[in-house]
Amino acid sequence: MTSRSPLSTVGAFACRGIVRMAHTFFLLGTLFAGLGVAAGAFGAHSLKAILAPNMLDVFETAVRYQMLHALALFVVGWAVVASPIVWFRVAGWTFVAGIALFSGSLYMLTLTGTPWYGALTPLGGVSLLLGWMFLGWGFWKHRQTRNVTMPKG
Repeated sequence: MTSRSPLSTVGAFACRGIVRMAHTFFLLGTLFAGLGVAAGAFGAHSLKAILAPNMLDVFETAVRYQMLHALALFVVGWAVVASPIVWFRVAGWTFVAGIALFSGSLYMLTLTGTPWYGALTPLGGVSLLLGWMFLGWGFWKHRQTRNVTMPKG
């Protein structure tokens, strides 16, 4: 019978945690993308006759940003698997908050007509921008930890 070292056990738990986190971002990306498709279809078929053209544009913006950042969550999931750098996880959760605040506030603004929801939209936009910054920083740190040299020229 071979005994496991405590370090290999810790490594196995860490590996499971990383895979679990990646799956979380893959699932959230899938959820947001599916909801984005449903929202886009709802907007195109049901809201077109109800909303003013400028409010329909606002709704379409919400769908577009939701879909784009749902795909960003897939990138985050792959990045988490590639490297356990904390910035990838921070980017993922910042994207989730940004989608909820940005697209969610625009959906609520268009569906309820309540203007104060628009005050949440910039917070969501800042969250999305921070998500891209954190993702980029994570890739930068990953590059440094791998000691990769880029070709010149």
